[in-house]
Amino acid sequence: MDQIRLESTESRGCPGATDFCWCTDMKEKDMIDREAVRFSEDDIPELELSDDDILDAMGHIPGYLDISTQDFRAIYHLAHTHALERLFRQVRGGNLMRTGIAPLHPETRLDEAARSLVEQGCKSLPVVNGDVRVIGMLTETDFLRRLKSASFLELMLRLVEGGGELTHRCHETPVSEAMTAPAVTVTTNASFREIISAFHAHEGRSMPVVDADGRLQGLLLRKDFVNAYHLEDLL
Repeated sequence: MDQIRLESTESRGCPGATDFCWCTDMKEKDMIDREAVRFSEDDIPELELSDDDILDAMGHIPGYLDISTQDFRAIYHLAHTHALERLFRQVRGGNLMRTGIAPLHPETRLDEAARSLVEQGCKSLPVVNGDVRVIGMLTETDFLRRLKSASFLELMLRLVEGGGELTHRCHETPVSEAMTAPAVTVTTNASFREIISAFHAHEGRSMPVVDADGRLQGLLLRKDFVNAYHLEDLL
C-alpha cells in the first residue's frame, strides 16, 4: 500500500493555492478526469459540499493522495449516483402499488362513490371508462369542493350550526361532474425519479398505476411510497 500523507498544495509549489492534496504515486492516466464527470440537471439533487466540509473530511484521513477539493466533488458525485442506483434500482410503480382496487365509473353517483371510498379505506379512487382506462380521480377534496367547504371541520361546523342539512344532492350528481381530470398517473415500470415527479405534480395522497395503454393496474399511495425506503435509516 502506498505511504500517504496530507499536505497543502502551496507546499508543493502552488503558491496561494487553497486546496489540500492527497498524494500518491498515481500515474497521470490514473488521475480523475474532471471533464468526464458530467453533472446533469436531471440528477437527483445532492447535498452541496463546501470547501470547509471537504477539507475537514480530508483532515481526518491520514495519508497522501493527490486530490483537490474539485476532485473530491467529482468522486462524491460518482459515489452519490452509484448509491442512488443501488438503493432505488428495484423501484417501480408496479412493485409498490396496491392491487384489487375497485375503481369508480363516470356515471356512478356521488353517494355511491362515497360508500366505495369508505368501504375500501381510501381517500381517493380512480375513475375509469369502459376500457378500464383512467380518465380521472375522485378525492375527498372533490367532495368538499362540491359541498363548498375548505375542510371537513368546516363542513362539520356548518352541519352543526345549520341543523345538519346539506343543500347538495349527492345522489343526483354523477362522478364525472365532480372528479379531477385528467388524472396524474404512473406506469407499472415508472422509476423512482418518475414517481417523485408525478407526486410533485399533484397534491393528492395517491395516484393510479397504469399499463402502457393507460389501463388501471393498481393504486400507489404516497405513504406506501415514503414508507418503503425507511429514509430515517439513512440519517
